[in-house]
Amino acid sequence: MDEVDVVEGVRGLDRRLLSALHARGADPRVARAARGLSRVGEHGLLWLAAGLAGAAVDRERRRVWLRGTALTAGAHLASMGVKRVVRRPRPAHVEPLVRTVGRHSFPSSHASSAAAAVAVVAHGALGAPLLLSAAAPLAAAMCLSRLVVGVHYPSDVAAGVVLGALTARLGARWVVSGDG
Repeated sequence: MDEVDVVEGVRGLDRRLLSALHARGADPRVARAARGLSRVGEHGLLWLAAGLAGAAVDRERRRVWLRGTALTAGAHLASMGVKRVVRRPRPAHVEPLVRTVGRHSFPSSHASSAAAAVAVVAHGALGAPLLLSAAAPLAAAMCLSRLVVGVHYPSDVAAGVVLGALTARLGARWVVSGDG
């Protein structure tokens, strides 16, 4: 098997997985939930709002909340930069259930910001296992929602998760440091 066959095999798998998950959107309840998650995840809104709310409520760790929020925003911006370079078109073989802000699909910015937010919480800087137990499944659902609504391939979402987690990992020390 040569490289072209491998690439085509991966592309075919990506399309088949997307088609299968997008089919779940035929259930109106699933479609409604996926649309809602897609809306609140636009530009990392849910994660940024949660971080700012945490900073407002948790005065002792305000700096950690704000830095974690900045890191989440940074992951989102990084994914937007990668999109401008890669310029992969959104899936054309399924009918999207939502409108998108941009035309490019790789990587998923929703997945990048969701993974970064969860990685910041998981790092332990906020010391809240309960928070992690809520954020992780919500982030996973948000990532899946991008497939159900038909605007990303699974590889876009996987790349977004990797980019978000990597961004959070690279900035983890800064989040908890006392440095300005």
